[in-house]
Amino acid sequence: MGLSVSNLTLEKWGTSRYRNGNMPVATPKQFADMLDAAQKGGYAYPAINCSSISTINAALKAFADNKSDGIIQFSTGAGEFASGLNVKDTVHGTLVLAEATHLLAEKYDILVALNTDHCRPHVAPDFLKPLIEATAKRRANGQNNLFQNHMLDASELDLDANMVISQEYLKLCVENEIILEVEAGCVGGEEDGAAGTEDMPEDKLYTSPEDMVQVHEALSPIGRFTFAATFGNVHGHYKPGAVKLRPDLLKEGQDAVIAKYGAESEFDLVFHGGSGSTLEEIRETLGYGVVKMNVDTDTQYAFTRPIADHIIKNYDGVIKCDGEIGNKKAYDPRAYLKAGEVGMAARIGVACDDLLSSGKSIA
Repeated sequence: MGLSVSNLTLEKWGTSRYRNGNMPVATPKQFADMLDAAQKGGYAYPAINCSSISTINAALKAFADNKSDGIIQFSTGAGEFASGLNVKDTVHGTLVLAEATHLLAEKYDILVALNTDHCRPHVAPDFLKPLIEATAKRRANGQNNLFQNHMLDASELDLDANMVISQEYLKLCVENEIILEVEAGCVGGEEDGAAGTEDMPEDKLYTSPEDMVQVHEALSPIGRFTFAATFGNVHGHYKPGAVKLRPDLLKEGQDAVIAKYGAESEFDLVFHGGSGSTLEEIRETLGYGVVKMNVDTDTQYAFTRPIADHIIKNYDGVIKCDGEIGNKKAYDPRAYLKAGEVGMAARIGVACDDLLSSGKSIA
């Protein structure tokens, strides 16, 4: 740990790539600039969970089509899946997805940052630390960071214990110009890698202003981080109104921190569990400092729905029925995966519009 090269080296590397017409994954400075621009401009980035080349391409397409920068992120489950059924290695698969994104992003004229999604404390030593080390090795070779952001989800612990382990991982991240995302309070429901449960006690779904002050005091002296403060969020898919969000709690927490430590202490907040939220609720959080919103459940459905449609409409071609030979053009996986990519990209475009990031790429 701790291998590093100067910002100047990374910036020279980035500049040479731009001169060749390629736009790589954001450098650490560019990612910080992305967060600053969102905070100042009152918008947020869609953070899209991906688990394959097709879903990565869907995210890149959507960001480029909407002239929006964005975040592509991988869960431990996505890493395991991407490594192959005979391997099931979360780190190996995540490295494959990240390296693929770096190569694919070169062909686009927007910036993307890479993040890992919910990583619980007992998993972090075997997941986050090897990925941080992978970035350190790239930096030692004069290359860009593999990841710009990692998430440590220690929300299952009491806040004191949460902050102790968050401090440990924030220090590792700061050494390599990576921003750490932390969470206090619990997001209910079920999500890949997350600690929440369907029967989460209601009081656990809301981060208090006092908790937010404690998070600031524990982590801000170490370095920059983003903060998933909970305000009734629930993972999963719900009809609008089913989840009782209280975005006003974000404002109360921000106000408490700023009152004590000044305007420069304002959090870069993250919105988890947003499925089923109304547009009004989403937009309200932007005014309280949300700069990143995770999108997973909705894009999973948006990818799968066109595939189901393809299978139903082309059943006789996809399935070799009654001794027939089917239709190779119908059962070629590319036929339905393209449809899935288009469907997912369209849903991400909606997220860009909802979060007001469309047309605001800083590239």
